[in-house]
Amino acid sequence: MTLVAMKEIGEIAISDSREGGKDYLLRPSFTAMTRIGEPGEIVQAYAQIHGSEVQRLVASCAAGFRVIPDWMAPSFNAAADNLLSASMLVLQACCDDDLSEAMGEWAEEEGRIVYQPGLMPKDLIIIFARELMQHGVVGKAKVRQLQRNENNAATSEFRAIDYIVAAQTHFGIGEEEAANLTMTKFQLLIAAKYPDQKGFTKEEYDAVADDYLAKQAARRAQANQK
Repeated sequence: MTLVAMKEIGEIAISDSREGGKDYLLRPSFTAMTRIGEPGEIVQAYAQIHGSEVQRLVASCAAGFRVIPDWMAPSFNAAADNLLSASMLVLQACCDDDLSEAMGEWAEEEGRIVYQPGLMPKDLIIIFARELMQHGVVGKAKVRQLQRNENNAATSEFRAIDYIVAAQTHFGIGEEEAANLTMTKFQLLIAAKYPDQKGFTKEEYDAVADDYLAKQAARRAQANQK
């Protein structure tokens, strides 16, 4: 039986088309996010799978070299391995079944740890991990967000329990159901429960402010001509 994933809330289905192969469902729920690690580790994993380590290396090279020197290759290889490892952790955290067959695994070979490939290419593992964490931590619901609710400040922790408790409170559901929500589904439920919030979105506020400033500048220019 083929699994059906709700892509709108962040679920991903992986199918092994081989005879006797399994289907896997990945859901970036609040519970899944806690499997990644402590609140601070979740944020670190989010940054890592979005390339923070590689970006730092590239920036360092760009500051001192026109081209990346050969002796920097081990650092880039290590960063790539760390990125893949973090991405694999995210995928496994979002699935109740063992994903080793699908995404491969790390194993000791001739005295060192190496990656043994599975069915999925490395780049797809990373793409899926980014998508899962965006739906699990940030949320990708296309809802109208008021400016007063927007928070652009960087955070060092993602406390899934806070959203689980909020879901229980707002929607009158049990802990297990609340913990099984993704951040995107949480945002959609909030928007549906409180559809008539008053206020401006950031874009609406900026448009009004720009219009006001333009009119103010026009009035000043007209006054100076008199």
